[in-house]
Amino acid sequence: MNQQGDNKVSNKTNSISFNEVCEARFSRRGFVKAGFATTAALATSQLIGCGSDGSSKVQVTENKWREENPYKSRYDFKEIEHGGDEYHHVAPDHEAAILIRWGDALFKDSPEFDPNTQTAKSQLKQFGYNNDYIGYLKLEPMRGQQARALLCVNHEYAIPGLMFPGFPEDGFKNITKEQVQITQAAVGNSIVEVGLKDGEWSVNTRSKYNRRISALDTEIEITGPVRGSSRMKTSSDKRGKTVVGTLNNCAGGMTPWGTYLTCEENFNDHFLGEVADNHPEAENHDRYNVGTNYTNWGLHDQRFDVTKEPNEPNRFGWVVEIDPLDPESTPKKRTALGRFKHEGGECIVAKSGQLVVYMGDDQRFEYLYKFVSKDKVNLDSPRANRDLLDEGTLYVAKFLEDGYLEWMPLVHDNGPLQAAFDSQADILIEARRAADLLGATPLDRPEDVVPNKHNGKVYAMLTNNTKRQDPNPANPRTENYFGHIIEISELDGDFASNTGYWDILVKCGNPQVPSHQADWNTETSKNGWFASPDNAVVDPDGRLWVTTDQGGKAFMSGTNDGLWALETDGALRGTGKMFFRVPNGAEMCGPIFSDDGETLFLAVQHPGDHGRIGEVRVETATTRWPDFNENMPPRPSIVTIRKRNGGKVG
Repeated sequence: MNQQGDNKVSNKTNSISFNEVCEARFSRRGFVKAGFATTAALATSQLIGCGSDGSSKVQVTENKWREENPYKSRYDFKEIEHGGDEYHHVAPDHEAAILIRWGDALFKDSPEFDPNTQTAKSQLKQFGYNNDYIGYLKLEPMRGQQARALLCVNHEYAIPGLMFPGFPEDGFKNITKEQVQITQAAVGNSIVEVGLKDGEWSVNTRSKYNRRISALDTEIEITGPVRGSSRMKTSSDKRGKTVVGTLNNCAGGMTPWGTYLTCEENFNDHFLGEVADNHPEAENHDRYNVGTNYTNWGLHDQRFDVTKEPNEPNRFGWVVEIDPLDPESTPKKRTALGRFKHEGGECIVAKSGQLVVYMGDDQRFEYLYKFVSKDKVNLDSPRANRDLLDEGTLYVAKFLEDGYLEWMPLVHDNGPLQAAFDSQADILIEARRAADLLGATPLDRPEDVVPNKHNGKVYAMLTNNTKRQDPNPANPRTENYFGHIIEISELDGDFASNTGYWDILVKCGNPQVPSHQADWNTETSKNGWFASPDNAVVDPDGRLWVTTDQGGKAFMSGTNDGLWALETDGALRGTGKMFFRVPNGAEMCGPIFSDDGETLFLAVQHPGDHGRIGEVRVETATTRWPDFNENMPPRPSIVTIRKRNGGKVG
């Protein structure tokens, strides 16, 4: 989510910018707002790719409903309005309920939450802080239940000023060891069983599956090509095969065999100090902005002081696989998927049977990646996929003129990489630098990347980039405050392909404000546009939903963050519709649907926030949502949404 805003641009390469590509492409195609709707029918019926001989290739896909209803919206709800206040708001024909809050019990012996007497021990038995991604794993209902599932929830980062009442102004400078341990216990993951009975969801605190995974004390195995590398070894792990904890868990994904991928994003925020310029890891640390140190954990935990443990940062920034059905299992950092500021790990099975995982690197001017497994997914035997993510190829995207896309392999025998790196392990540890050398296309904070099995497309959320200084006709904003969404069509509809075709679905911002230079379908209402797309989900009917993360810039759009429905085909392609709005200071995260589409789970993160981590306090919070109790701080929470009269959400 990069809610803090890592203002230092670490990518110093001269790779062609995404704006230059846009200019070359769209100046030739004559892309203008007036022509947006006229291209909708073509976009609906074609998957356009680059053939092996360089010629364009068209694959026609069937969409009978859309052909019969070219002007009808696929979304059926009453739109809400832009705005901002202390409360959450949902489409009036739906109901929203709080399912679980930070500090709520996960186990039958969990202590009652008291913000004034927090301990690391109690936090490890309670739902964690700043809930982000939500994974949904269906279980067989028990007697009297309509549905039952495990929710796999990321807890991205802690905000001590909003966690500890009375936290002093200089709290970070003098943060105590106990406070550090509480915040380490509050991040990571929660796995919690939930059930639907009489139309209401509730938490089962007696479930054998409930579990907390944290940055404080959870042992995680390092697997794949980087396992045992000398650059992964520390004073506490001389073999380079295990690491304590996972942190900055942002977006994620669920595998077809029922495991949970949780993705480590802004890990650099937790490291104190810097190594000397001639240190072997100096260039690597600089490329990842290691030493940002928003937390001062390094004062009390030497793992997070790079002057004492220069290899420790290499042990974070990975995708972690967790088996939610086995609470005794050891989570695994799957290093074959590369190290960067991971946003998302959405999975899909390719035509070949291989697993494809799409990932963004959430920082300005960083890259879009995908991983293709070496072996095929075995859907008949989940255990057969136990180590599937340890072997495969990591690719980085290059956006070419005329809308073509090339996926370049980050492998050691790829010329420039063989000359620059000693091993595949080194390439994966420094995936950013490897991508630099291949000339990958720098993007505007690529966050969630979501494949849609219903139409063969892939949607990449580019949140914003206020450091951009290269305007062009396709995206003329010198400072891209509002972001845009890229639609990718892989060659022949094959998600494992190494070539494809790309298009811009929408350019975000207010279409009524000329300076925003936004592009939406003209049918978009005054509330249907949004800014800074972040997470996204495709519902069971193939419809796209998008959340936003403006990172404190809501004043520029005039509305709090929220969830929007977004049309992707037909004459309404590029039309947004506002469904949910978060309370003041909050960010909208983790949308996921139940398998029947009748429940939507949402994560509301950092309600009450009003500045950078070191500035915000409980006493000045902009809301006390969801308790509205002066004795209780604002609490990140999971919300359930259902239609008032039953049926599918939206």
